[in-house]
Amino acid sequence: MDYQNWGPRGISAPKRVELPEVPVERGMVLEEVQSGWVGAVTRVEKSGGMHLVALEDRRGKSRSFKLGFGFLLEGQPIRLMPPAPKAAAGPPAGRTASGSVRVPGQRAQVAKASRIWVEGKHDAELVEKVWGDDLRVEGIVVEPLHGIDDLAAAVADFKPGPGRRLGVLVDHLVPDSKESRIADAVMASPGAAGNVLIVGHPYVDVWQAIRPSVLGIEKWPAIPRGQDWKTGILKAFGWPHSTKEDIGLGWQKLLGAVRTYADLEASLLGRVEEVIDFLTVP
Repeated sequence: MDYQNWGPRGISAPKRVELPEVPVERGMVLEEVQSGWVGAVTRVEKSGGMHLVALEDRRGKSRSFKLGFGFLLEGQPIRLMPPAPKAAAGPPAGRTASGSVRVPGQRAQVAKASRIWVEGKHDAELVEKVWGDDLRVEGIVVEPLHGIDDLAAAVADFKPGPGRRLGVLVDHLVPDSKESRIADAVMASPGAAGNVLIVGHPYVDVWQAIRPSVLGIEKWPAIPRGQDWKTGILKAFGWPHSTKEDIGLGWQKLLGAVRTYADLEASLLGRVEEVIDFLTVP
């Protein structure tokens, strides 16, 4: 033994061990270290702003614990995380993600003057993922607005008219909201009638248009008023949430769970289909 290497220096700064982060899954057998309770995961629920996992032992008794550190999986310490988004099945053969019949060999059309405007980048990416094949066939381009506060000026600059229609998809378009007042003002402007269609969904953000079951949750977390909604959602999921990069990576996780129109809420599906019909049907 080399006694020269023995002493306080050897134990004063132990190497930090990063525990593996493991999404909780139904049927997973875990041991909660502090109590010694061993059981199989039967459910995951949200209570008091915390994710709880219910572990049922071999006698059929169940106890709930907060997700995080303090669990063993197959004897190894882990950090137990919220359920990972479920990978939804892709569209059936011969169908696009929107459910339309796929046309073999169909090339994208030259972009028409008509446009679909959405509030932001995430809205545009979601519409593209589900309806992109259809829109390329029709020659319709989706463009993000980065907010609708200046929608009236943007529509005036666009100069809508016959053959140059505009469909606008708005977040949180509900009665007596700021968004509804902006929409009403735009539709009252010259040239809008018959050439502009503004529709919207009831959600705070387009993220909520993804069905909760696709993400392995019962419902979207409730975020207190005054707190940034996207930051609060990522925090509730136990995902990084401190920077713009975290927000973007979180959205990519959510978007990755979407495969077809069946993964989205009907209140969004109907509005997007309405806009596409408005722009493509003479």
